[in-house]
Amino acid sequence: MKPTVLIVDDEKNIRDGLRAALEDRYETFVAKDAAEAARLMHDVPPDAVLTDLRMAGEDGMAVIDRALKLPNQPVCIMMTAYGDVDTAVKAMSLGAYWFFQKPVDLRQVELVLDRGLKARSAEKEVVTLKARLDRKFSLGEVIGSSAALQHSIEQVRAVASSNATILLLGETGTGKELFAQMIHQASQRAKGPFMAVHCAAIPANLLESELFGHEKGAFTGANERRVGRFESADGGTLFLDEIGEIDATTQVKLLRFLETRAVERLGSHKPIALDLRLVCATNRDLARMVKEGKFREDLFYRLSVVPLRLPPLRERQDDVPLLLAHYLERFAKENGAAQAKLSPEAEAVLVRYSWPGNIRELRNACENLAVLRAGKGVAAGDLDPRFTQPTAGASPALSLLPANMLDREQNEKQLLKQALVTAGGNRTKAAELMGISRRTLHRKLLQWPELDPGPETA
Repeated sequence: MKPTVLIVDDEKNIRDGLRAALEDRYETFVAKDAAEAARLMHDVPPDAVLTDLRMAGEDGMAVIDRALKLPNQPVCIMMTAYGDVDTAVKAMSLGAYWFFQKPVDLRQVELVLDRGLKARSAEKEVVTLKARLDRKFSLGEVIGSSAALQHSIEQVRAVASSNATILLLGETGTGKELFAQMIHQASQRAKGPFMAVHCAAIPANLLESELFGHEKGAFTGANERRVGRFESADGGTLFLDEIGEIDATTQVKLLRFLETRAVERLGSHKPIALDLRLVCATNRDLARMVKEGKFREDLFYRLSVVPLRLPPLRERQDDVPLLLAHYLERFAKENGAAQAKLSPEAEAVLVRYSWPGNIRELRNACENLAVLRAGKGVAAGDLDPRFTQPTAGASPALSLLPANMLDREQNEKQLLKQALVTAGGNRTKAAELMGISRRTLHRKLLQWPELDPGPETA
């Protein structure tokens, strides 16, 4: 769609001339005075306003003032006579983009309009992206209402505004990096950079250079100076994931930073003072590693000024239905497909599952269902067999299941039996409860005739 331009001038020949010059590239509207301009701005909010200063009734300053109060501020350009330059400058100080002295050069008007609209579009895009980023990492966007999760959120709110080093503890897949990003977004350093380093993914012989940087010639292959992640995060937050994987040399340098708030590049003895927030994370037992001599005790205490434990998903069973609904909807939209619909029995199986991979595993399971069962119902029998098999660290809820329910076929048979009982023998209602068609239910009754309730009841 063409950008919309509102032209306001009490001289008809000027209005018509500007309209003729601009209508090839813009959707143009004209008004003879401020009152008519106000009505048009209400009906069709313009992308740009080109207004004369001196007009009968309210002047162009009133037009610009009204335009700048619109939810999406248009690009405002003033047209003035020779003696009104001071007033035009005042208009610019209030938010006008440009002004022209009459008679205006139509080519210059087009150039300024084009430049102003591009600048305004870029500003809107930045605001939109910032809003999306704030929503993505805001504490209010964490999915779940369980007591365990809310306790972790309250801890984040309590520590985010401080400068204390934070140690995030939790199993793989519990969302440690997301929490680190939320801490950054809720802190006074939110406008600074957020840098994440996964220590286990970088070879030990390269990690020191990656973190602290190096000078040219510091070692074989160091052909140029490199700025490390610590320097890159200056003024913001540095997140070190899997901190339990760093070697003894890197531990010493990290401890040195925590004591001096400065780093030295490899090959240099010049300290570089930095102002950053350090957030670390691990799924390992650092206290045990200290006892085993695998992690420095002084560094452990320096890192764990504020230890914050993130609960595994098996401690957040109340949140599982919310997470399932969120990710099934999200992946359906991403794939441009209809959403997969979990039957109550399938959802119950997933809630009881212990989720050893936590939210990462749940997210992957939802993506699988969103692709393979797009637009279809998902019955308990459609789920991967692992969801009904015992796993290490299984939830206590699994102990409530009869032993034969840990077999996929037996689980489905038991669910069918329960559905028929709940539906009072009504096959249609039982099929709806199972999330399957009546024909599929009929086939299963042929497979397990002992479940057939006999003549259908109303």
